[in-house]
Amino acid sequence: MDTDRSKNIDHARLDDLRRGRGPIQEHVIDEFVAGRLSRRDFIRRGTMLGMSMSVVGGIVAACGSSGTSTSTSSTPSATGAAGATIKAGILVPAAAINPITIADQGGLELIGNVGEFLIFTDQQLKYHPWLATSWSPNADASVWTFKIRQGVKFNDGTPMTVDDVVYSFKSQANPKSSSNALSVFGGTLSPDGVVKVDDSTVAFHLEHPDAGWPDAVSEDNYNMIIVPNNFDFSNYQKSFPGTGRFMMTNYTPNVGATYVRNPHYWGTKALPSKIEWTFYSAEGAMAAALQSGSIDALDQFSVATSPQLLNGSYNVTSLKAATHRELSMRTDIAPFTNKLVRQAIALSLDRPAIVAALFKGYAQVGNDSPFAPIYPSTDTSIPQRTQNLAKAKQLLAQAGVPHGFSTPLLTETTQEIPHFAQIVKQYAAQIGVTINLTIETPTKYYGTAAFGKSDWLDGQMSLVDYGARAVPNLYLQAPLQTINAKAGTGAWNAARFNNSTYDKLSNEYIAAVDLSTQRRLAGQIETLLLDETPIIFAYFYDYLSASQKNVTGTYPTAQGQFFLWNATKS
Repeated sequence: MDTDRSKNIDHARLDDLRRGRGPIQEHVIDEFVAGRLSRRDFIRRGTMLGMSMSVVGGIVAACGSSGTSTSTSSTPSATGAAGATIKAGILVPAAAINPITIADQGGLELIGNVGEFLIFTDQQLKYHPWLATSWSPNADASVWTFKIRQGVKFNDGTPMTVDDVVYSFKSQANPKSSSNALSVFGGTLSPDGVVKVDDSTVAFHLEHPDAGWPDAVSEDNYNMIIVPNNFDFSNYQKSFPGTGRFMMTNYTPNVGATYVRNPHYWGTKALPSKIEWTFYSAEGAMAAALQSGSIDALDQFSVATSPQLLNGSYNVTSLKAATHRELSMRTDIAPFTNKLVRQAIALSLDRPAIVAALFKGYAQVGNDSPFAPIYPSTDTSIPQRTQNLAKAKQLLAQAGVPHGFSTPLLTETTQEIPHFAQIVKQYAAQIGVTINLTIETPTKYYGTAAFGKSDWLDGQMSLVDYGARAVPNLYLQAPLQTINAKAGTGAWNAARFNNSTYDKLSNEYIAAVDLSTQRRLAGQIETLLLDETPIIFAYFYDYLSASQKNVTGTYPTAQGQFFLWNATKS
């Protein structure tokens, strides 16, 4: 950090740039000026709070940091000519294409290329206007106001209005809708909190302050594409309505889809004339298709399954992020009702060895909380949990199961997860625990993604994939906060974790505006979760995507999106 920054400040320019900012924006500017925020963290937080890149860049320059880049990566570079047909491989969607229920990577990538969000979060976790042109919070971040872009049309030529935005959010925030977005909105946004201010403005009145709310209206909350007012979501797969650069011309379940340019697009048109999506049931087949030249690009691959794609023959995008797996243990089913048993399972794992075996350096060790190394608020002073088999056996004895026990573990076929599940099984055996492993297709594993109807959410032990988010709010809420159907919290709480102290700390973290407060709360949360261990976070891995050498401009995000509007061939 630049503790001597004040010596180089152009106060006249800074005062001019600060004029008209709200109290939260002022606070973040003050943190940067005082040297408590790095340039990178200020750019991320400033853009999240609604300051434009030009304003953020001006403030950085006024503080004597003109050499710091504030450029955007929201438009991927491309070197070929426009008009190509791009053949892309993605995992087969796990269910019908419906923005209300989408919960899998293949499905979210399809809707993300025909639909659009209010905000764009780029690969460096900076925030940019998309269907919203500007936004700002009130004094405590409990109300966020967004200006909506004018002149936008859906792909059938119908104008998009604020009413469409309001309807989309009210529908997704409705607790009766079975929306997957309730994993983000539950306990935070109710339908009544979505308010049309005027024909160009919408306000979100939240149930509690949320300083990271812009992430909830970006593509990180992948269900939240804007659809027409009063649209029947169950009909989505028939026409794929959206405001994005592409439109669907053909969709064949379990096979593939064809997209072409949207002639009504409001901004810069897509470079490809056509996208031909091919669906694959497993990563190995998709990687083989890339190697044979059958496809031009694939959305994601893992080191464990497709290490050959790292041989230098392909363009590889590698993104350090919060992408991870969550190994949940049902705290309401014996013997996992005893936290000592859960701690024992966690202590059986050799995390550096797992990272080395599965990722060859493309991952970082996890410490059983969602605070990844990439987050500036992560308290890195909390001691790292390491393998200790003797201690694990001692804890099992203290918990009344000195000779171990048997338990089912349910998981999915996605990427390295089956390999990781086998490793967990082997380590558990060393402390006397027998894991009966079942590996299912994502379709069967996820079910309806609702309690009582999902192997993921109902298994005694379950191991699931999580895409990256620019802030840890979702990870803190959906899988860990107490399940409360009325309040809408704990929508993905597969562990059935119920801890009032955790609920309080996580809500305080989400509401916190300044980084120092977030880091203090993060340390308390990390310590609590190490003690309780409802979920094992063994690692955070780098997101890898690949294309042919003659293909440029593909834009994966670590959350799982695969934007192809700037892709070209040469």
